[in-house]
Amino acid sequence: MAKNLTEDEVRDIARDILGFKDKAGVKSGVGQLTTFNQLGFPGVLDKPDGWYLPDNHADVAVVLETKASSVALVDKWVEEVLKNVRIVEQQYEKVVGILYNGDAARVFKGEEEFDGDGAKTLHNVEYYTALFNAGNIDKEHIYELTASINNCLHFEFGIKNLYHRMIFTACALVAKRYNALMVEGMDYSEFHNAILNCLNKELYHDKQQNQKLSLLTEVFSEIRMNLNVDSEDAKEQSRVKTLITQFIGWVTEISNCLNSDAWRGEDVMGIFFNEFNRYKKKSEAGQVFTPEHITDFMYKILEVNKDDRVLDACCGSGGFLVKAMANMIRESGGMQTIKAKEIKRQQLYGIEFDREIYALACANMLIHKDGKTNLEQMDARTETASDWIAKQGITKVLMNPPYENKYGCMKIVENVLDSVPAHTACAFILPDKKLEKASKAQMKRILSHHRLKKVIKLPEDLFFGVGVTTSVFVFETGISQDGKDIFACYMETDGLATVKNKGRHDVYGKWAAIEDRWVDVVEKQSGDDTCQWVKSDKHLSYQVPQKPFEIFEEDFKKTAMDYLMFKEGIDAKVFGDKLLETAMYSSTVSADDESVNIALKKGGEKNE
Repeated sequence: MAKNLTEDEVRDIARDILGFKDKAGVKSGVGQLTTFNQLGFPGVLDKPDGWYLPDNHADVAVVLETKASSVALVDKWVEEVLKNVRIVEQQYEKVVGILYNGDAARVFKGEEEFDGDGAKTLHNVEYYTALFNAGNIDKEHIYELTASINNCLHFEFGIKNLYHRMIFTACALVAKRYNALMVEGMDYSEFHNAILNCLNKELYHDKQQNQKLSLLTEVFSEIRMNLNVDSEDAKEQSRVKTLITQFIGWVTEISNCLNSDAWRGEDVMGIFFNEFNRYKKKSEAGQVFTPEHITDFMYKILEVNKDDRVLDACCGSGGFLVKAMANMIRESGGMQTIKAKEIKRQQLYGIEFDREIYALACANMLIHKDGKTNLEQMDARTETASDWIAKQGITKVLMNPPYENKYGCMKIVENVLDSVPAHTACAFILPDKKLEKASKAQMKRILSHHRLKKVIKLPEDLFFGVGVTTSVFVFETGISQDGKDIFACYMETDGLATVKNKGRHDVYGKWAAIEDRWVDVVEKQSGDDTCQWVKSDKHLSYQVPQKPFEIFEEDFKKTAMDYLMFKEGIDAKVFGDKLLETAMYSSTVSADDESVNIALKKGGEKNE
């Protein structure tokens, strides 16, 4: 907490944090002597403590009022900043007012106080200008654009490999996000070189980033297509240029959708995967992307916060890390804060073994302007991975490792648990019975060092078309199970519905309420009929209650009749068909108040 700072000292601190200094297109600064009249407001002699006034009056203006650190920011001083806001509003429609004393801040969007994430801390001016720009990402439009891209790459470009289509698109999107020169009318060579040049040159000063970019360029350059990009035929050249122009247009629109002020961790790679999967080959099957709403749910039940250091040791395309990054940055006050840069640089860690999927993870981070996330290509089962994890100071783990034994699923889980510090909360998505099917020796070893605290069985249809039911297993590292019971519950539905070619989506808007309820249930370990406490020496999964055995008289009669017909050599199906035919076409039907009577003829006599 700032102490004994004069108002002049507070003002100087605010100038440095806000970045208030004149630059092209903006009149900006701090002081005690400058009047609004001198700043372009004729006849107004009031003196702001700080100002940010763009030449374009359609942009956001910012006005600052400072106090000494000993002065509390009570309502008495609010009127001062609001008076200045009203002055600036004479020329600017969008004005932010800031009241600051070196320790705390109060922020006003127009004359309404803003109390969102980060409001009580002073940030760079971009944080305040962004307050008027936040919106929502149009995921439906991204799906439409991705469908167009997929069809074009598959049928026109002839890129048949699922991951190659994803990487090709992701690299183009990265290049667009970093302002590569991609314009309509380009031939293929110009287009290809624009992407490669951007990937090779961007963030050149960062060695590790160069390695990531180098891998991206390698994989991008390896992609093969059936499109004749070197044809000398003028008609074919024109067709190629048209296709590239269309592709650039779609990528540009997706880039525009991913406005950083609106982004909430939507997993672009997950969208690509759902759409590009439509034309996958059988050999490409097996990769499963964690549904976005579940990554968010796991973030919340693990109580991840903006100061955590998050690991995903089987990060795939980076879905968990992207969601964690978005939530942590939002909690810190937004993309423009100093803390946001720290989160990207020092608080997100990922491992991926597969070279092409690792390239996708790098691209995913770069799409969101994250240049320094710690991603490594290595085998999470190895001692090398263990040593690397141990050095990162991890505080939370979010993972969905590959389930097949050949990938060493449980070896990965054990390696991660053993490599992070004691008392680290770790959440893994695994098949419901995975821990119980692991070797007894391995589970004894794991539970002697780490405690399984919670199991949340997920909806049966979560991974649509995959045929596996899963649970979230929450561990605390560094303490043994020691016979302690396990809290378990069953989220039977998430409210999502399957949409053709788009996966499962919250089309009815049910998930928000369902998520809030289940976060509360998991936190309190009560509040739902499915909640149970499992004896750890007997089970390591949610135990679905068994329905009591019941037998009805009709079932008994049917079984007895089937047996008698079997003894007599009567074909039950033939007999049933004959009986139905006779009853329908060779019977007399009558009815009274209590019953319907079907009469069949036998030997010329009427029998019921």
